[in-house]
Amino acid sequence: MLVVTIIGILLAIVGPNLFGRAEKAKITAAKVQIDSIKTALSHFEIDVGRVPSTQEGLKALIEKPSEVFEDEWDGPYLAEGKLPKDPWKQEFIYKSPGEHSKYFDIYSLGKDRQEGTDDDIVNWEKEGGTATK
Repeated sequence: MLVVTIIGILLAIVGPNLFGRAEKAKITAAKVQIDSIKTALSHFEIDVGRVPSTQEGLKALIEKPSEVFEDEWDGPYLAEGKLPKDPWKQEFIYKSPGEHSKYFDIYSLGKDRQEGTDDDIVNWEKEGGTATK
């Protein structure tokens, strides 16, 4: 009984720290994925002369859009030829032209899966100086 009590106390102390770190790791992973997508978009832009439209979406990084000539597209531009999902198993949102940045917006809705909340991970600087680029 004493051993069970000690284990319970240790979990109560250590548990919250582990869960907090797991969430921070997911946020960092989402930021790294956004950077990877930005790099792929840069390669696409160099080859095609523009970034994909909102309608073409990030799918243009793995499949040639119909409006693009065969000799322009040198993809797939993402590793493994598939679109990554964010750490919460959701698709990244892509808009071009961007509403927050000149060429495009890429973002994850974060843990709460709600758009426009504090936990969104974005490729632009949020108001109040909380950059998550």
